[in-house]
Amino acid sequence: MEYVSERVSVDRKDGRTSVVITARLTKGKETLLVTWALAWFLCGAYLLYARLQLVSGDPIRQYLLAFLAFWAYYLVVVGKAVLWRLKGSELWRIKDGTLTVKDSILGFGKATDYFVDNIQKLGIIQVDERSWKWQLDQSAWMIGGARLGFEHLGRKVVFGKGLSDEEARQLVPLLKHALSQERKKS
Repeated sequence: MEYVSERVSVDRKDGRTSVVITARLTKGKETLLVTWALAWFLCGAYLLYARLQLVSGDPIRQYLLAFLAFWAYYLVVVGKAVLWRLKGSELWRIKDGTLTVKDSILGFGKATDYFVDNIQKLGIIQVDERSWKWQLDQSAWMIGGARLGFEHLGRKVVFGKGLSDEEARQLVPLLKHALSQERKKS
């Protein structure tokens, strides 16, 4: 097993290539993220308590119900992001003529297979790092931030969440080589 960086490892053996990218943050960012998620939870819990204390005909109850729906949606989004950053990883495997990409949280997640013969234009995604969307995608409370992509049957596929420019530059030739080796087998 070789390490591209502290978060990215590559394993090549038995006719397969596997890449694992952990979603871990620095301890300081991790602490801030968990604190923020806990504060979000406590604020919503207090609003729920306050709504339950109001009398039945009070019109503010309807407002709080709508607000709590908004709060619950973002609680799920934040909870998923916290789990991703604490226990998540992105897994790639090239084996038996397929590239499998899986976003794994605690070992669970959906794996998607792509036939290597149908993969075209593999490379680094060009982004404007000054754009607002890119900055939001790279933030600690988001799962996004994919750096690599390819076309598969006319559809664009992105992967490589949270990779730095250097990590992406090191992984692209490795993936291209593994894909060409797999194509030769077919």
